[in-house]
Amino acid sequence: MSPVFDNRPCELGEGPLWHPERHQLFWFDIINKRMMSQVDGEQLRWDFPEHVSAAGWVDENTLLIASETGLWRFDLSCNTKDLVMPLEADNPVTRSNDGRADPWGGFWIGTMGKSAEQGAGAIYRYWQGELRQLVPNITISNAICFAPDRSYAYYTDTVTKQVMRWALNAETGWPEGESTVFLDLRVDGLNPDGAVVDTEGNIWIAQWGAHRVAAYDADGQFLIAVAFPAAHVSCPAFGGANLTTLYCTTAREGLDQTTLSQHPSNGMTFAATDVAKGQPEHRVIL
Repeated sequence: MSPVFDNRPCELGEGPLWHPERHQLFWFDIINKRMMSQVDGEQLRWDFPEHVSAAGWVDENTLLIASETGLWRFDLSCNTKDLVMPLEADNPVTRSNDGRADPWGGFWIGTMGKSAEQGAGAIYRYWQGELRQLVPNITISNAICFAPDRSYAYYTDTVTKQVMRWALNAETGWPEGESTVFLDLRVDGLNPDGAVVDTEGNIWIAQWGAHRVAAYDADGQFLIAVAFPAAHVSCPAFGGANLTTLYCTTAREGLDQTTLSQHPSNGMTFAATDVAKGQPEHRVIL
């Protein structure tokens, strides 16, 4: 069976979110400023006036969407958006990138330069009305995800080829102390992109340029890799009826026309069934 879930090629697919109440996958094509979805084979698309990149779910009909200027409450029933909090709105160099809701109802969101300017971005957490910068001087923010026992957050600056792990306060979810290197991929020459953690605590990391999502256990030991027919895999998400389908967005960005014509599946969104069991995505509490 073909692993293609949606055959629309994204220039830069990102931010897949399985909505646990709608049983529906949402994702983004950042460069083309759109959110995409599919219901029973019907392809859906929402266009925006600026870059959008990640989302969390608030309720059945509401998403929190991250854009280059803010966090927005988006109503799926009437396609309207309201500003929740500005996000680097006064900085034309940057846009939002990877993001995910945490177990406390907060939302972590990374920014980066639109041309990946060195150190132009940061990672933030929005919780209880406060947007707090957690990590400054990030070049390409990625791999934001959380351990199932609420003990750790993970993130990466892709250009470092290192995935970081950060202890979290059990009551508030704010990080404590300093983050430490969880996974060093420099020797392997691998570029960590988006990531998600399954119910066993294993982290599944898209590896840009490597055609795959790779799983590592909580000690950082490699477990397995799932291959996809696209060079630039960008972000995984678990979904489907039992949360055992691994969805993955990909990108055409940076690939030449010859490669794209020979391998048109680059940029499409894929689904691999019966891979592992994911956590339900946490609700964002506004």
